[in-house]
Amino acid sequence: MAVTPLLAMVRKDLQIFFSDRRAVIMAFAAPIAIGSFFGAIFSGAGNNGEAARIRVIVVDQDAGEISKAIVAAITADNNLEVRTATAEQARDTVRKGDVSVGVVIPKGFGDAAGTALFGGDDKPQLEIFYDPSRNAELGMVRGMLTGHVMEVVSREMFAGERGRKLVDDTLGQIDTFDMPPEQAKALKDLLNSVRTYNSANAATADAAPGLSVPYTVREEAMTAQTGVPYNSFGHAFAGMGVQFILFAAIDLGIGILLERQRGLWKRLRSAPISRLQLLLGKGVSGAVIAMLSLVVSFAFAILVWGVRIDGSLVGFVAVAAACALMASSFGVLLAALGRTPNATRGMAIFATLIMVMLGGAWVPTFVFPAWLQQLTVVVPTRWAVDGLDAMTWRGVGLAGALMPVLVLLGFTLAFGAIAVARFNWEEA
Repeated sequence: MAVTPLLAMVRKDLQIFFSDRRAVIMAFAAPIAIGSFFGAIFSGAGNNGEAARIRVIVVDQDAGEISKAIVAAITADNNLEVRTATAEQARDTVRKGDVSVGVVIPKGFGDAAGTALFGGDDKPQLEIFYDPSRNAELGMVRGMLTGHVMEVVSREMFAGERGRKLVDDTLGQIDTFDMPPEQAKALKDLLNSVRTYNSANAATADAAPGLSVPYTVREEAMTAQTGVPYNSFGHAFAGMGVQFILFAAIDLGIGILLERQRGLWKRLRSAPISRLQLLLGKGVSGAVIAMLSLVVSFAFAILVWGVRIDGSLVGFVAVAAACALMASSFGVLLAALGRTPNATRGMAIFATLIMVMLGGAWVPTFVFPAWLQQLTVVVPTRWAVDGLDAMTWRGVGLAGALMPVLVLLGFTLAFGAIAVARFNWEEA
């Protein structure tokens, strides 16, 4: 086999490859960027950034010394971003997805938890409601909450003024507890020792090992309707629907470039229509195709997987239409910025994958680092996915569609304006 012709062919292919700067950038930048993206997500805060805090809203209906100390301890936790509100405000905030978990400390919780710490049967109940799409965060909040409550209640019982009274009250109620006599005697001895310890004005004690958790939890998933379980297919079809209309937009942009290469644009320009009308016609046809794609996808999800439009039907149609317009204008923008179909396809796929990932279609945005969560608000896919979620399983009303629709239309106008300004009307 002749080696010289083979080397010449290899050299020629390499020269062609490296002569296309955009193709070179896509070949190397795409795997680097995507690998870095997933690395940043799963590495945690690391040494260079702040970890994203879990957003929690707390309702303190007790307003006692123990409940205030619990709220203070939760607020001081570096893993949590805590704010307070009324019960109704908290429920509405979690339902909209602005906060992951809500906690209600009921009236009388402090006194009841102090008594229950030593084995009383009447344990108070914390109420937790949560965003069902963020179950991982619920588990973390539940664990941190347990630690803080145990620490505060046990510290108050062993060293606080309120604890002294609760110890005396518990001593008077031990005979009513459902426990064997030998355990009741041991508990009396323990509480008498605690009373002696408090009387001596000793330093604050830490939670003793082996004490029972002084509360129970009632959890409620905040979906559109009470008792209706969270349907993960709603979010999945929102994310995948947005992703595939963007892929359709790539085909739109590549199609325009191929038509221009083949001289079809010269023929179209001979017709009595303006250049702007040519682009607008392409944009409208692309938007119709994208809208049909979303409608058919969600129709399948509704019929097969039981997805429901529990929000506003008008809002859902408005968000879907805004998504379709945004995707179509993105396709026209690709045709305006691209030079060759092959190089443009690589650039378009790279840009689409980045937007889809940042929009939360693949990985929920709550696992992102704090800085990356803030960055996603400038990506249209984030607004598209959030808008479709709001109109389906979240059950948010028409007002919840307003901001996503306005932002998506803003991106549509921006993409369209750049496309008109940069479009090359000369055949390649």
